[in-house]
Amino acid sequence: MSQIRQILDMNAFDASTGGEGAVKRRLDNLGAASVLFYREPIEMVAAKGAWMEARDGTRYLDFYNNVPSVGHSHPEVVAAVSAQVAKLNTNTRYLVEIVDDYLEALKTKLHGQLSNVVMTCSGSEANDLAIRVARAVSGKTGVIVTETAYHGNTALVTEVSPSALKRSPLPDHVVIVPAPGAAAYGEDIANGFRAAVVAAMETLETRGHGTAAFLADSIFSSDGIFADPAGFLLPAVQAVQEDGGLYIADEVQPGFGRTGDAFWGYERHGIAPDIVTMGKPMGNGFPMAGMAARPEHLAAFCEDVGYFNTFGGNPVAAAAGLAVLRVIAEEGLQGNALRVGAHLKAGLSEVAAGSDRVTEVRGAGLFLGVDLGAEDGSGAPDAGYTVQVIDRMRAAGVLIGAAGRFGATLKVRPPLCLNMAEADRFIEAFSGAVKG
Repeated sequence: MSQIRQILDMNAFDASTGGEGAVKRRLDNLGAASVLFYREPIEMVAAKGAWMEARDGTRYLDFYNNVPSVGHSHPEVVAAVSAQVAKLNTNTRYLVEIVDDYLEALKTKLHGQLSNVVMTCSGSEANDLAIRVARAVSGKTGVIVTETAYHGNTALVTEVSPSALKRSPLPDHVVIVPAPGAAAYGEDIANGFRAAVVAAMETLETRGHGTAAFLADSIFSSDGIFADPAGFLLPAVQAVQEDGGLYIADEVQPGFGRTGDAFWGYERHGIAPDIVTMGKPMGNGFPMAGMAARPEHLAAFCEDVGYFNTFGGNPVAAAAGLAVLRVIAEEGLQGNALRVGAHLKAGLSEVAAGSDRVTEVRGAGLFLGVDLGAEDGSGAPDAGYTVQVIDRMRAAGVLIGAAGRFGATLKVRPPLCLNMAEADRFIEAFSGAVKG
C-alpha cells in the first residue's frame, strides 16, 4: 500500500545526513526548520523569465514554483518596486494613493459583493483571517477541507492543513473530505463531492461545532491538481452556503490567470465565494497577500476584534501588485497560459500514452498534475519512482516538484510567460525521465 506523504517531505533534502559548505551553513542557521529542495540542494544566484541559474553556472527551466508568476526578475515589476521603495514605504494608517490605486484595480477582478480587501503579507495570514471572519459571521466553528490540503502555517491554518501535520491528529472542529477525483467519486464528481461535504457538515453538527467554512483551493493543488469537469465544485459550495456556512476560495495557487480560462480558479466553477484569499503570485516574489470579503462580513468580525497588519498593503507591495496586474494584461499572460498550457498538456498526454508508469495527466492552463504509478502496471501511486523522475529532470536542466496524498503527482506550474519552445523542452525532458 502506498504511504501517505507530508507536504514538506516531498522531494526534500534529508537534514539528518548533514552537509558541507552552503548546506551546512543553512543547517547551522535554520536548524530543524531547514526545508531544502532535492537530495542534493541547489545554490541559486540569478533568475530571469522561466529560467534560474545556479552557482556552478547551470541554467534550469523552472517548473517548480508559481511565486514569480509573470517571470523571474520581470523588468516592469523590478522598476516599480525600486521606484516606490526609493520614494515612500509606510503602513496603511496613512493615506497613500498607490495603495488605493492597487486595491481598486484588484477589485475590478472580483465580483461586486467582495468590495472590501484586507492586505496581509502571506497567504497563511490571509487564510487565518478568513477563518476568523467566517466564524464571526456564521456563529459556528467547524471547518471542512480536503484530505491533503495545505492552507498555511499559522497555528489556526495548520489545523486545517492535513498535509502539514506530521504526527498530530486533526482537531475535533476540522473534518476532511477526499479530493475531488474519479478515484473517490467515479464519473459523477460533482454529486459525489457534494455528498462528501454534506456528510462532513453533519459530522460537525453532531460534534457541536456546525460549519463555519468550507475552505478549498479551487484547483486542489496539494491534493494533486483536480480541475475538471469545470463546475463540479458548485453543488458542494451551494450546500455549505445554504446551511449558513461560508465558502472561502483559497486562490493562492490558481489565481491571477494561471488556469488560462479564468482569472480566478473559482470562476471556472460558476461560484460566487463569500471570501477570497490570495498570495504568492500577487507581487511576483514580493511578499504580499490579501483577503477579499463582503463589507458586512468584515464588519461583523471587526466589531469584536478589528484587524491591522503593519506591513500588509504597504506602498511597495502596492507598486509590485499593480505592476503584476499590468504585465498580465499587457503581455496577455492569461491567454498565454491557456494556449501554452493546452500544448503542454497535449504533449504530456502523448508521453503518457506510451508509458505504463504515467497514469494520468490533468489540470488547466499552466497548472497540471501528472500521476506516476508502480512498475507492475497496477497504477498504484509510486512516490519513490516520482523522486527518480524529479532527479532525472533536474539532471536534464528542469526543476519540478511533487504533490498529492502519496507524493506521486508531478506538480507542473511554470511562470505564465512560458513559451512554446520552453514547453517542448519540458516535454522532452519528461519523456526522457520516464524512459529512464
